[in-house]
Amino acid sequence: MAPNSQGNEEWDDTHRELTEQLVQLVTFRILDPVEILLDSGEDLRPGLATRARGWAADLLGADGQVAAQTAVRLISVLYTSDAPFDPPAAWWRSPLGQVVARRVGHPATEAISYSVAGAMLGITRQGVHDLVRRNKLERHSDGGVTTQSVSARLNQRGDQANQRDATTRTKEVVNGP
Repeated sequence: MAPNSQGNEEWDDTHRELTEQLVQLVTFRILDPVEILLDSGEDLRPGLATRARGWAADLLGADGQVAAQTAVRLISVLYTSDAPFDPPAAWWRSPLGQVVARRVGHPATEAISYSVAGAMLGITRQGVHDLVRRNKLERHSDGGVTTQSVSARLNQRGDQANQRDATTRTKEVVNGP
């Protein structure tokens, strides 16, 4: 998804939803525990919304490298564990999960199961089987599908939706709403 250089309402909505999720995650997973630990009564929240808007803009922006670095930084801080990053299926449908799926794929592995691919794509395992059979997703040699092919599929769907939206906006400008 390209930066909001032309007043794209979808970008605005996605940016807002992603910002809200990031504020909530940072508050619950980092700030609240630190405030409890420090027992200082000091509010660590000022500036968080501004930082979250910046992270969201980086994640949604045109620079794929910045988006990937931001996603990896956020995941490594917000989801610390000794085990590899393995979020539940519902996480992939969240604003952050959708952006990570598009921009990075699964950050912890090159191959994902059909069920994880389905969660990332918002379809069933059977739907993933169908996409593999039709060569729309790439089968991984170790089983499952490649995260890269899932990201590519998500980006392709997003590009097609953006093209449809641009065509609709152009027709409205030419013909009227």
